[in-house]
Amino acid sequence: MTSAAEQSRPARIGAWLFRYRSFLPVPIVIIGLLVPGYQYQGTWLGGAWFIICGEGLRLAGVAAAGTVTRRRSRNVKELVTWGVFSLTRNPLYVGNFLIWIGFAVMSGIEWFPFVAAILFAIEYTFIVAYEEGVLESTFGAEYLAYKTKVARWWPRFGARYATGEQHWREAWWSERSTFMQYAALVALLVVKAHYKF
Repeated sequence: MTSAAEQSRPARIGAWLFRYRSFLPVPIVIIGLLVPGYQYQGTWLGGAWFIICGEGLRLAGVAAAGTVTRRRSRNVKELVTWGVFSLTRNPLYVGNFLIWIGFAVMSGIEWFPFVAAILFAIEYTFIVAYEEGVLESTFGAEYLAYKTKVARWWPRFGARYATGEQHWREAWWSERSTFMQYAALVALLVVKAHYKF
């Protein structure tokens, strides 16, 4: 049965965005590489800090949920409520947000982190509405109870909601293509800094 949350207009918009979410960072990359900025040690270190924190959240999310979090399947068999999912319902997206901000900071464009944050907030508000609707359709009262205890976005520290297995080796292995993308983006930003555009 499909929940009312999944049938809502925001969830329907989110379903479309979810389908193409791999392409959502493309405008961020284009702006960051082509718009002139002032890169210096502070932008590199600040950006790196955001990226490392964001990727840490992503790794923790994949370690708890397994690589199913990287696929576009509705066939999730278990509601993951342990590990980093006991602090925030969307650790991978919070991680992605920090990574977006990190690369925006590295670009050296003063106004860009604010624009990146607004774009992310708009896009992922709809995507999360869709995903939460799907989880409500799939897990019903179990998911609704989880929602009342764990924040949607920013971690709420305190007592853990549940415990479960963490698959760190699998998480590191599944993120290898992501690491290569980071390396390519950093290399392009180094070229931008070298040619001062």
